[in-house]
Amino acid sequence: MTGPAFDQDARAEFLAAVEYYEECQTGLGRRFREAVEAEVDAIAAMPFRFRALHAPFRRCLVPKFPYAVIFSIEPDFILIIAVAHAKRKPG
Repeated sequence: MTGPAFDQDARAEFLAAVEYYEECQTGLGRRFREAVEAEVDAIAAMPFRFRALHAPFRRCLVPKFPYAVIFSIEPDFILIIAVAHAKRKPG
């Protein structure tokens, strides 16, 4: 299995959140990026450890930030489909 791959929209929302946090406080965007990247690494290591939502999607909460990484386990890779704010409704 290859490493995780970001959906184009998921990458865009992730980068927008990094930018938002960096505008709020210098260095906060970097800490958010590192927290998400650490969770993506954890997902790659043990994807079945995380809570199943609606099949085939799973959720990994990002510590210290109100975000979740939503992903699916594909035959050859992990697909990150969203880096979503946990307190907002989708869409």
